[in-house]
Amino acid sequence: MFTYKTQIYLHDTDAAGLIFFANQLKIVHNAYEQLLEKFGCSFQSMLRGGKYFLPIVHAESDYKTPLFVGDQIAITVRVGHIGHTSFSFEYILKRGKTLVGTVKTVHVSVNTKTRRKMPLPMRMRKALETYAKKQ
Repeated sequence: MFTYKTQIYLHDTDAAGLIFFANQLKIVHNAYEQLLEKFGCSFQSMLRGGKYFLPIVHAESDYKTPLFVGDQIAITVRVGHIGHTSFSFEYILKRGKTLVGTVKTVHVSVNTKTRRKMPLPMRMRKALETYAKKQ
């Protein structure tokens, strides 16, 4: 299981000192980028001459309890569905043992030249399948 640890910073919050709702998605995206690095499929390689990229086509986010500046959180990332051209990740956000939020993202493999859906590249598919078996 992959876990990303971070904290809530001032720039993550609104005027009340609570996490701004859209920033929960930003924070889990940081976890996603770290997991891609672990897979050997970094954004750097995708953006510098890669043949595909993985845009998010759907995102949903639930907020279970408020987060404040300085809160330490852990985000566990799980592979959800793996399809022919897409996959999903499920994120569980915790402050200590307290569930503070959940997020789900759906990604589609897109050819960088044609901008059309394409089958998941074999390297990415294998990384997702291997990681899913370890969960």
